[in-house]
Amino acid sequence: MRTLAIGLVMLLAAAAMPMAHHGLAEFDQTKRVTLIGTVTDFHFVSPHAVVEFDVKEDKGRTQHWNAEMTAAPNLTGWSATSLEPGNTVTVTGYRAKNGSFYIWVRQLTSSNGTKLRGA
Repeated sequence: MRTLAIGLVMLLAAAAMPMAHHGLAEFDQTKRVTLIGTVTDFHFVSPHAVVEFDVKEDKGRTQHWNAEMTAAPNLTGWSATSLEPGNTVTVTGYRAKNGSFYIWVRQLTSSNGTKLRGA
C-alpha cells in the first residue's frame, strides 16, 4: 500500500510540473489593462504564442509591447497567419510588475473580430 501511495504522489507531482513554469507571478493580477495597437509580428509557437504590437501613447510616442498568450496548439482555430503586421488588436491582460511593456493576455480581439480568451 505504501508503494502505491508513493507512486501516486510521484505521478501527481510529475503531472503538475509542466504547469509549474506557467506561473503568472511576474504579472500584476490585481488590475487588468486594455491596450489598442498595431501588430508588428506574431509568433505562433510553443511554449507560448507572442504578439508584438505598437501602441501610440498620448504624447505621440510609440511603445513596443509583447503580449504573451497560451501555447499555439491551444489557440483553437488560429494559425500563424491569424494576426499579420498592420492588423489592429485590442489586448486585455495583466501587465508585468516591473513596468516593462509586457502583458499576459486574458483576451485579445483582432481587427476582424476574432477573439482569443486567455487561460
